[in-house]
Amino acid sequence: MGPKMEEVQGRELKEEYQEMTGASMLIQALGREKVDVIFGYPGGANLSTYDEIYRTGIHHVLARHEQGAVHAAEGYARVSGKPGVCVVTSGPGATNVVTGIADAMIDSLPLIVITGQVATSAIGTDAFQEADVIGVTMPITKHNFQARDVEDLPRMIKEAFHIATTGRPGPVLIDLPKDVASASGIFNYEQSIDLPGYQPTVIPNKLQIKKLADAVTEAKKPVVLTGAGILHAHGADELMEYITKQQIPVASTLLGLGAFPGNHELFLGMVGMHGTYTGNMALHEADLLISIGARFDDRVTGNLKHFAPNAKVAHIDIDPAEIGKNIETQIPVVGDAKEALRMLNEYDGTPGEFSAWKEQLNSWEKEYPLWYKEEGESLKPQRLMEMIYEETKGEAVVTTDVGQHQMWAAQYYKFDNPNCWVTSGGLGTMGFGFPAAIGAQFAAPDKQVVAVLGDAGFQMTAQEMSILQELNLPVKIILVNNASLGMVRQWQELFYEQRYSNSIFPIQPDFVKMADAYNIKGWKIEDPNEMQVALREALDHEGPVLMDCRVEKDENVYPMIAPGKGHHEMEGIKP
Repeated sequence: MGPKMEEVQGRELKEEYQEMTGASMLIQALGREKVDVIFGYPGGANLSTYDEIYRTGIHHVLARHEQGAVHAAEGYARVSGKPGVCVVTSGPGATNVVTGIADAMIDSLPLIVITGQVATSAIGTDAFQEADVIGVTMPITKHNFQARDVEDLPRMIKEAFHIATTGRPGPVLIDLPKDVASASGIFNYEQSIDLPGYQPTVIPNKLQIKKLADAVTEAKKPVVLTGAGILHAHGADELMEYITKQQIPVASTLLGLGAFPGNHELFLGMVGMHGTYTGNMALHEADLLISIGARFDDRVTGNLKHFAPNAKVAHIDIDPAEIGKNIETQIPVVGDAKEALRMLNEYDGTPGEFSAWKEQLNSWEKEYPLWYKEEGESLKPQRLMEMIYEETKGEAVVTTDVGQHQMWAAQYYKFDNPNCWVTSGGLGTMGFGFPAAIGAQFAAPDKQVVAVLGDAGFQMTAQEMSILQELNLPVKIILVNNASLGMVRQWQELFYEQRYSNSIFPIQPDFVKMADAYNIKGWKIEDPNEMQVALREALDHEGPVLMDCRVEKDENVYPMIAPGKGHHEMEGIKP
């Protein structure tokens, strides 16, 4: 995996106020920010930066496509909690990371994206490999900079890390023209950050905390909805303390999985379009909904007219723009999720009494569990997810693309630990899961990383297998192969009278041969009776592995809330 992280972090840095080039300033600043790995791809406009990478030996991972680099940086950020750093060149290099930037923006992932740019004298002339990356990325970054003076660069980098990692995390882009990168100036990284217009509220208002605590006392049917904001705030321990104390049932958004243990007796499962019956009905029947770090997107709420119709809504979020944006909120709490939970835990209020409510929830769980039919000779994808959970004992870092396999993983893999679930939520990006697994492995080198991928999404970034080959990263690729764009096919079956327009693959590559071409061990598994033994062997293998698991082609994801329906109108809740 290249140089050890402590060797990179412990590298001796140059003296403050020394004269150096812009490229040298960049690498020095990354060292000051304790960056231990960079994902990127060189080109004409960032050669000065790559020359400095060569000279200093900072750990760089060469992606085989810029999209792979930015998704790897996202995976690193999700698992480590630190900003992922991505370096690419100008023009097509910059535009190739746009999807990853948008993905990170909507999922609140801290990224530092450094793009090369043509010389300042050529900007605006349609020069070779020029693109207006500032204009392109302004709507999908938390902030972006273009360096025009080399001595502004240290300040920009320091501000970029501050903005990306404070408040609601997000991507920040620094556009570095080639002449600024090669120009010389004084490196000053000790200057203080002064951003009067950017002052995120971290500590919640005590009065609002009291209102929330009093609402819990008065409630009969409360539910806590966990979102990714708890994970970004590192607030899982505080959440456990709060739930243990108050005995409130917990449901999760897709990105909030792992904030609360999936096997806990108070956990109701994921909510939303493919959530559990119990979780969705809990939202529908609740008289108090406490949302922590979730943004009430459409896949969670269903039809807004029917969302939590009986509930008083309390919303804890560090981004005030999210509160009241989609759902009317009676108790707004602006602040960091960890701090809000800490204050709730310190509040000496009267506990509520929810025994009847919990009996109702237990009854629903017994009557309407997740289900699938184990019939025929094909491997059921749901059973595959259960096997992965059993063989990893729930301790793996799991990454996915988007689609049916993503939903099955969310339903059947019980995430007991935070920061072990890496998926593309808001943007729903195919091709995300595999390079994200590479970034996750760098973030957690001692953990088992399993990339659960669809056969379609994998082909969008499969070239990143070169990284596994080059560095012998022990990522395990599990292809949930149904020879189709599974979720597209499901919607065409249900809503387009089975007109399967361009969603079924008439021919596929030999994935095992693809793995062999990269000197990666590969299996093709069709017999469900052979799956568990093969999976165990794959997970025990020291190096990277690709398993082509041929699953039932016509299997659909249930339960399902159809478009325009509410939580109480789920389909497929029983066989």
